[in-house]
Parts: sequence; structure tokens; C-alpha cells
Amino acid sequence: MIPPIARRFVAGETAAAAVDHARRLDDDGVGTILNLLGEHYDDRNPADDDTATYRELLADLGRTEFDACVSVKPSQLGLDVGESVFRENLGRVVDAAADHDRFVWVDMEDYTTTDATLDAFETQVERYPEMGLCLQANLRRTPDDLERLAALPGKVRLVKGAYEEPPDVAYTDKARIDEAYRELLEQAFRTFDGVVGVGSHDPEMLGLAADLQEEHDTDYEVQMLMGVREDTQRELAADGVPVYQYAPYGTRWLSYFYRRVIERKENALFALRAVVNG
Repeated sequence: MIPPIARRFVAGETAAAAVDHARRLDDDGVGTILNLLGEHYDDRNPADDDTATYRELLADLGRTEFDACVSVKPSQLGLDVGESVFRENLGRVVDAAADHDRFVWVDMEDYTTTDATLDAFETQVERYPEMGLCLQANLRRTPDDLERLAALPGKVRLVKGAYEEPPDVAYTDKARIDEAYRELLEQAFRTFDGVVGVGSHDPEMLGLAADLQEEHDTDYEVQMLMGVREDTQRELAADGVPVYQYAPYGTRWLSYFYRRVIERKENALFALRAVVNG
């Protein structure tokens, strides 16, 4: 059972709880990107199990009318077992999404997985365009990857990047990563025919996105994590900006919660207050 301190960041342990969370968000005009917690499997069985769970979740969402989709991690679908396993399981998830008219996001993991993820996404999005792929601003290669995606259907989500990467493949200075993010936003709004997902809680980047939308008339949506700036999520949605909350769920919540707490000072203070106040 998820303790109250962690419920700010995790939508429950079961698919039913996650779907209920998405239903409540929909009442506030916020869409949901549901992610089953799990990654880096070195055995095929859990990868196949999570694939089956995503297929069931997509069927559950297909019986609703609110705006919710799923996001999958390559290593969760078996990339560490083998690229062919990942491709097969991603295809099964996409088949279910097509059957139930739902969107599928593909998360990006560390730099060693980028080529395999891009290749698999390209194959799937050509047959089912209701897909999107995450790109990370800290990677030096990302402008070229964004150019590649601009020629494909689907959406792109731009994030700053959460993995510690070698300096020869990634920027490590925060100011330089912010600069790269601004440059990628400008490139995306200028060249991308699909929807640009602005995966950021940074007010500066959100303001830049709004300015770029007005300049280039490119559709965009804001994507934020569950438990972070939720008032802003509702305010943006009320102002007519498409907003999606990335909401993880599942029994593997402890490590995810730990990462959320340590990565942002305000989250750590929230956790401390919760402990002190009971």
C-alpha cells in the first residue's frame, strides 16, 4: 500500500486506481499520460507481463471518454533483453492502442538506447501515427534526432534529460542544458508539422513555448509530472493550453518516489513536512 507521503507523486498501485486518477484530472481539463512503473528487465518474462498489462490498460481506457494515454519505457518492454524483444512488445502495445483508439508515448532512456528507440519508433509510427517520442535536450545529438522526427508523423516531447551521461555525448552544465532546450524548442516549433510536447516545469520555457506558438502557429501541449506544480497545470488548462500530467502507477513506486524527493528541494521539504506532521 502506498503511504500518504508518496501519493502526491504516484497514481496508485493498480490500473483501476490509475484510471480513476485520470478521470479526476479530466474534470479539471487536464489529460493524463499513464506509465506503469518498471524498467531495465534482464529477463523476458516481466517485460512480457508489463506489455500485457499495458494492453489491458489500453482496453480499459478505450471504454472511457476522457483524455488519457500511455507512455512506455524501452527497457520495460525488453530492450535490455534484446532489441527484437523490445520491437515485438512495442508492436503489441501499439496494436492494442490502435484497437482502442488511444495514443502511445515512448519514453527515452540513457544515450545507449537512443538509436534502438528511434528505429523502433520510426517503424511503428509509420503504421500507427497516434504516437509520440521523447527527446532529451542534454544529448548533443538531439538536434539531428529532432530533424529526423520532423519528417515523421506523430508528436515529439522535449525534456531536459534526467540521466547522468558522459560529457562527450551530453551537456552537463545546467545553463548549457537550458540553452539547448531553448534552441530545440525553437527548432521544433519552426520545423515540426505535428504537436510539440513541452515537457517542462520551468516558467521560462513555458513562456517561450507560448511565444513560439504565436509566432509559428504550431500546435503544442504542456506535459508535467504528477505532484509538481499541479496548480499551474490546472491554471494553464483553464487558459486553454492543452495540458497532460505524466502519472506513474504500480507496485514499484518506492524508487520512483525516492527520485522525485531528492531531485527537487521543494519535494524534499514536502516530504519532511509530511513526516513531521504525520
